[in-house]
Amino acid sequence: MKSLEEQMRLIQHGVDTLLPEEEFKKNLAKAIETNTPLKIKLGLDPTAPDIHLGHTVVLRKLKTFQDLGHQIIIVIGDFTARIGDPSGKSVTRPPLDEAAVVRNAATYKEQIFKVLDESKTIVRYNSEWLSKLSFEDVLKLAGKYTVARMLERDDFQKRYTEGRAIGVHEFMYPLMQGYDSVALEADVEFGGTDQTFNLLVGRHLQGEFDQRPQCIITMPILEGLDGVQKMSKSLGNYIGISEPPTEMYGKAMSIPDELMMRYFMLVTDMSIEEQEELSKALEAGTAHPRDTKMKLAHTIVRLYHGEEAANEAQEQFIRVFQKHALPTDIPVYEMAAPTEPVYIPQLLTDAGLTASNSEARRSIKAGAFKINGEKCSEENVTLAQDMVLQVGKRKFIKLQFK
Repeated sequence: MKSLEEQMRLIQHGVDTLLPEEEFKKNLAKAIETNTPLKIKLGLDPTAPDIHLGHTVVLRKLKTFQDLGHQIIIVIGDFTARIGDPSGKSVTRPPLDEAAVVRNAATYKEQIFKVLDESKTIVRYNSEWLSKLSFEDVLKLAGKYTVARMLERDDFQKRYTEGRAIGVHEFMYPLMQGYDSVALEADVEFGGTDQTFNLLVGRHLQGEFDQRPQCIITMPILEGLDGVQKMSKSLGNYIGISEPPTEMYGKAMSIPDELMMRYFMLVTDMSIEEQEELSKALEAGTAHPRDTKMKLAHTIVRLYHGEEAANEAQEQFIRVFQKHALPTDIPVYEMAAPTEPVYIPQLLTDAGLTASNSEARRSIKAGAFKINGEKCSEENVTLAQDMVLQVGKRKFIKLQFK
């Protein structure tokens, strides 16, 4: 194992909160001295199957622990997902059915092992212990926490003050997540900043069960491609880790300049030394922001698709966006040979280049629609075989007539 100082340096880099820091440092020192890995826990509720770069912020830090020789335990919340985590929610969250939980959990595992080493990761399901609790056990567990403390949580407090419903079962969610830590005897639990309350409940319950309370690490929330709101699929400002290399690269090139180093720190494997050197170069003006962003885009694609795919994505980006050439792998869209001008908004929607006719009309009006590389502002156009239609910078189709 690395020295205490070196491990602390790697672990603290990019972390939002480490509680309590001195206690964690003491536990880490003992782990190094006795060559006993710390048990590092991350709970995941399989409520949505697709993982984007925002989700990997925590996974990257877990990988740091894993590389340092500590034991990573992923807890799939198959039991708690049927309850619904109310964290950050203004209304009661609907539970998932068992089939959805199983399906999403399988997808989650497939994706998290793009970051973590599967052979060195333990995966557990919290139904293993939660489903075995009797009603008497549940009441005893509930007796270890007060309603007053529960109402200190921001979302509960806000809903209570505004007179909005809070289900009694929702109070049980933090207790169940906390009991996961008891069942595993976790030394450290990870989460986003919105999970701090639940993580502290786990620490409290471990003390109630005469265990050494876990320490807590929270990671920052990653801003999305808009540079303002957190990365979210619903907001459309995300980079999915299973997206095609060219799509991933193109999206990464739209990351705001001021967030480049934050992305390098939170979602890549670039060393601290390289980050510090690159940051100084940007400040001194010896590193060009465009070249730096291309390095970031290449790194992100390499992590999830490999070196060769990253090189190809970069070459295509240069060819299409810097040299204004067309991509080499344009998908073909087949349609009946038209006998009169075609209503373009409907065609763009049918071909999947826009989500709706209204979006297509806005794109045409904004000058984002091109035919064979030339802007077109007309909504009714006479089309010919092998024409290339383009919307924005990354969406293309090649027409083929049946």
